[in-house]
Amino acid sequence: MGANNGKQYGSEGKGSSSISSDISSSTDHTPTKALKNVATTEGLETSTRTLSTPSPGLILPSKSSSLSSPALSSNGNETNSSSSSSAHTETVAVIHPQPGVHSRSRQSKSHHYAPINLLPDHTLLQIFSHLPTNQLCRCARVCRRWYNLAWDPRLWSTIRLTGELLHADRAIRVLTHRLCQDTPNVCLTLETVVVNGCKRLTDRGLHNLAQCCPELRRLEVAGCYNISNDAVFEVVSRCPNLEHLDLSGCSKVTCISLTQEASLQLSPMHGQQISIHFLDMTDCFSLEDEGLRTIASHCPRLTHLYLRRCSRLTDEALRHLALHCPSIRELSLSDCRLVGDFGLREVARLEGCLRYLSVAHCTRITDVGVRYVARYCPRLRYLNARGCEGLTDHGLGHLARSCPKLKSLDVGKCPLVSDSGLEQLAMYCQGLRRVSLRACESVTGRGLKALAANCCELQLLNVQDCEVSPEALRFVRRHCRRCIIEHTNPAFY
Repeated sequence: MGANNGKQYGSEGKGSSSISSDISSSTDHTPTKALKNVATTEGLETSTRTLSTPSPGLILPSKSSSLSSPALSSNGNETNSSSSSSAHTETVAVIHPQPGVHSRSRQSKSHHYAPINLLPDHTLLQIFSHLPTNQLCRCARVCRRWYNLAWDPRLWSTIRLTGELLHADRAIRVLTHRLCQDTPNVCLTLETVVVNGCKRLTDRGLHNLAQCCPELRRLEVAGCYNISNDAVFEVVSRCPNLEHLDLSGCSKVTCISLTQEASLQLSPMHGQQISIHFLDMTDCFSLEDEGLRTIASHCPRLTHLYLRRCSRLTDEALRHLALHCPSIRELSLSDCRLVGDFGLREVARLEGCLRYLSVAHCTRITDVGVRYVARYCPRLRYLNARGCEGLTDHGLGHLARSCPKLKSLDVGKCPLVSDSGLEQLAMYCQGLRRVSLRACESVTGRGLKALAANCCELQLLNVQDCEVSPEALRFVRRHCRRCIIEHTNPAFY
């Protein structure tokens, strides 16, 4: 058994070589010349050549076709020369002997009884489970035992691909075809796919994913700006269990809906619902009110929605959101500069569900909008109102009295917030942990002392660009020993 495990799989396993050349070589930029320099003695080079080109009969079982599908074999033929070269350098790196051993017999013995080969299968599986996708593909090229273990379905519930130069469409096609071998045309184990930053990913890759992976639950394609509505429609239609969708930076996506074919197949009782709970459309610049209305009507189970820098959205879009998605807990509208007090009035209709709200740099928001949120969302934990210059101590007072469970507050660059507002916060929101007052020109030491004296759980205080004295900062440090103070006062250290 030890001898069999020691035999190198080499380039005969076209499936593994093809996958590794498609994925590991594109994402791992380690120079191959360094690997060739591992073997320096003449005897070691001879042993390496002997072990890296064994008889195919000793490597592949009689049912070798089961180890590589036609799709993988054809892909392997396209990159056969590069795969063989890559596989050879991998072999040199894997079988080098212990330092000080020079004879061929001792090299062979050391290789056959490598300590890692003594580990049981379940231990190797545990080790492999911590490897990224490209390294797992490289492990499949070491030997027959590792090949079988590396493609264990339990290791393939998640695929993570990164790299701007990675041919993501081809990598997804090769991986899904290999994972569909045991269950033809469908992969029942894959639940998470992360291809953030793969700029070469196109609709073709997502179409392949949608057709082969019906059990997909999480998909992240942040920064893949070649993705369009058609591919997104295909994924949400063919993957009914999809719950987490990150489309941030996909500027071509303007809507989320079911395909026409999927809509016709649904029963009237099922309606047009999509089971997504988490949706991030940050930097989807083309998203407009009509697109958000369609999203809201098709995704009523949304609990987390992030629309940062979707600058075309207006207050009207938020009316549909509150009407169709009553379970939203976290909502980000940062830099949606057309959103104002009327939009916050619609957001307030979420009432007891809302926990997290960000309206940073929404310059049309004033005390009126904040008062609506404070009155109807008493369970609010996090509010980011940075840059809302219309917010004053009056609005801060409403927030303090109505939301006593507030944990994090950012009112930086709000010039009308002063010590009076901070004193009301200190009186009613004693569980505050994070407060940002950056560039609040009207804040002085009096407000900070009130916060420090009443909010003993304070963990972070940002007073950069504020006119506060070193004495006030020392007072905060004495009363809140675990608090990190971010400041620009050179006299305080």
